[in-house]
Amino acid sequence: QVQLVESGGGLVQAGDSLRLSCVASGLTFSNYAMGWFRQAPGKEREFVAAVSRTGASTQYADSVKGRFTISRDNAKDTVSLQMSSLKPEDTAVYYCAANYMVRTDMALKYNYWGQGTQVTVSS
Repeated sequence: QVQLVESGGGLVQAGDSLRLSCVASGLTFSNYAMGWFRQAPGKEREFVAAVSRTGASTQYADSVKGRFTISRDNAKDTVSLQMSSLKPEDTAVYYCAANYMVRTDMALKYNYWGQGTQVTVSS
């Protein structure tokens, strides 16, 4: 049974930093590209960042480029999202997701999803 468990969310102020983590189990982690998505109230789920299976290549949404960094540790089956210079518009539930082999920004391509962690940024 595949599980993706996110952690690290919380309430922060604008300009603060936060680090999200996602631990995977039940799959061969190094076979999966990993992504982070987010969904704000009343909005559709949107792509945030993705990392290839080896960690060699990354991809970011324009809205977070230069502020967020995605990374992975295949020895620990973990993917992280370091978020800095947070803005109120970053408020959302953040989800990690796993896609077999291919890094992509398309949510429909992802095979497995976590339950999400809430990030709230106050102004």
